[in-house]
Amino acid sequence: RKKSRRIKGKEGIRIGDYQELAVGDYVVHEQHGIGQYLGLRTLEVGGTERDYIYIQYAGNDKLYIPVEQIDLVRKYIGVEGKKPKLSSLGGGEWNRIKARVQASVQELAKELLELYAARETEPGHAFPPDHPWEADFAASFPFEETPDQLQAIAEIKADMQKSRPMDRLLCGDVGYGKTEVALRAAFKAIMDGMQVAFLVPTTILAQQHYRTFTERLQGFPVNIGILSRFQNKAEQKATLQGLRDGTIDLVVGTHRLLSKDVRFKNLGLLVVDEEQRFGVRHKEKIKMLKKNVDVLTMTATPIPRTLHMSLVGVRDLSVIETPPENRYPVQTYVLEYSDVLVREAILREIGRGGQVYFVHNRVQSIDKWAAHLTKLVPEARLAVAHGQMPEAQLEEVMIAFLEGEYDVLLSTTIVEAGLDIPNVNTIIICDADKFGLAQLYQLRGRVGRSNRIAYCYLTYQKDKILSEAAEKRLHANKEFTELGSGFKIALRDLEIRGAGNILGPEQHGHMLAVGFDMYIKLLEDAIRTYKGTKSERQLPPRIEVQADAYLPASYISDARQKIVFYQKIVNLSSVEEVEEAREELSDRYGQLPPPAENLLAVAHLRLLAQELGISSISEEKGDLMLRFTDGKLSGDTLLQYARRHRGRLQSAAGRQFVLSFRQKFATAREKLNFLLQRLQELQECAGSRQRQEQEA
Repeated sequence: RKKSRRIKGKEGIRIGDYQELAVGDYVVHEQHGIGQYLGLRTLEVGGTERDYIYIQYAGNDKLYIPVEQIDLVRKYIGVEGKKPKLSSLGGGEWNRIKARVQASVQELAKELLELYAARETEPGHAFPPDHPWEADFAASFPFEETPDQLQAIAEIKADMQKSRPMDRLLCGDVGYGKTEVALRAAFKAIMDGMQVAFLVPTTILAQQHYRTFTERLQGFPVNIGILSRFQNKAEQKATLQGLRDGTIDLVVGTHRLLSKDVRFKNLGLLVVDEEQRFGVRHKEKIKMLKKNVDVLTMTATPIPRTLHMSLVGVRDLSVIETPPENRYPVQTYVLEYSDVLVREAILREIGRGGQVYFVHNRVQSIDKWAAHLTKLVPEARLAVAHGQMPEAQLEEVMIAFLEGEYDVLLSTTIVEAGLDIPNVNTIIICDADKFGLAQLYQLRGRVGRSNRIAYCYLTYQKDKILSEAAEKRLHANKEFTELGSGFKIALRDLEIRGAGNILGPEQHGHMLAVGFDMYIKLLEDAIRTYKGTKSERQLPPRIEVQADAYLPASYISDARQKIVFYQKIVNLSSVEEVEEAREELSDRYGQLPPPAENLLAVAHLRLLAQELGISSISEEKGDLMLRFTDGKLSGDTLLQYARRHRGRLQSAAGRQFVLSFRQKFATAREKLNFLLQRLQELQECAGSRQRQEQEA
């Protein structure tokens, strides 16, 4: 029997995925601010060759940063198409901007932590452990849950069983099964005799959730109601009455649920889908409801891992990153509009029993398009849907399409919000260059929700010259077709907007001022300070030894690949990882040339030096000097070692020691090997000293 290989879920974004620097990208240096990256330069300084990151600042100021300091340089992530203002070198402007953002971030961190502390003490309803029916309900789910889904369900149920009100944010890419997670929570609440309100941004979505829930809860004693503008007066009245007397267990609705006449007998759980799409007034009403009710907020705005990490312990977050089984990436094409292509795409989809979305976002000319498409593909049954249609008619069209009475749905972007029709696996978007990146991504997420390969055609008018920003947007969507790439698209455009949704729009400007990564770093520091766990960042040891240590262009010609490897090498955290990096390099590019071998030896030295409390290893007038600063090795141990190996020991201020060796070396490699040997021996000395102390 063949063993099935379990694919490991992606752990957020790998540095190489999004931090690859292309010439011309904007970057942020912690000390010097925002500049423009102009590539790698190999320079000879003091007789040794190294690679330097070349950055240009305002007024044509240039800065060369050694690659070992690459972790101080981050890609500037801002709103797509907006160029940031370059910082001036040497001026105090960057420090002033940083200080301003720091102040706002500290306020935000304080608010978040106070809110969290207040919620901890607020009394709420503690739900009992799982009801036996919950296992039956879980078993009736027709698919296999992903590990992330199971973890999110466990986290939410654990929250519900606490006596403080839950306030959890559930983030997951489009089509990753957030609704099922919310349903499990709803079922738990209903089993304890409490009511559940499901708040969604659009009427169509409310209708669809209502259908999904009715199917999913079949066979269980649960009454479901719906409140939206699609219901007539009598139906709304009956639903309101049911909520008051407790005969309705679960209600799905739009912001109509927030009206004054809606009263619950015993509301236990509020689920808010896509909270950022509700207005300020609605959000205030949601806040009032939140006081002592468990709340689960769902969003498809992908939350970057960095933000997730910095908010852990401040907001309760569950992130779904693994795609469901048997999902295929959506095949995405960017091309000029052509009737031949449209006819072919529609007929191919109908031929395999599927349906098609045709998105045209202008209500004024939608009927013209309907006539054109009917003429173009007379074999297809076509329906038209847009937000300005009378409610009853729109509902009728959507339900008929859902039930397969039509092959093609010509609509505006109303299909963008969370519609889930697995039979639709082709989407054609007209004038795609006029849409935002996030919007295109959401639209594309409407297809590919089954185990069939889906197609997305992003079309623009024939012979139209696209603006640079529009071209970038379309190609970003084409580039990021693999599953979960919402997390990468997030880093192109949704990054800051997504963070704005989660942290509040007033933080938006501050994020733009310093770039997303820098902002998150400041937020992390502020949260640590307030929690009293601020850890001083230890500077890595400086290795200033004369040796050519870099990746030559003759070995790796692509500068972007070089950057990725430099980032990997700077972030190595163990000797095993150094060996892995060596294997990966030789596997991909062949035998390592001497400068690349030296680069890995320097990385190895840095790791050993860090363990031994050595702040720098330098070469001065023919002497190799090791500076010990944090007393991991006593003066006596170092003195004995110096005597044994013909070294000299000098003591400096405050229990600091300098161990030096004078020796001639034929090659730089020999010199680095000598240092590695000395440090490994010192490591053994430190280990035996530790053992003696433990025995004593």
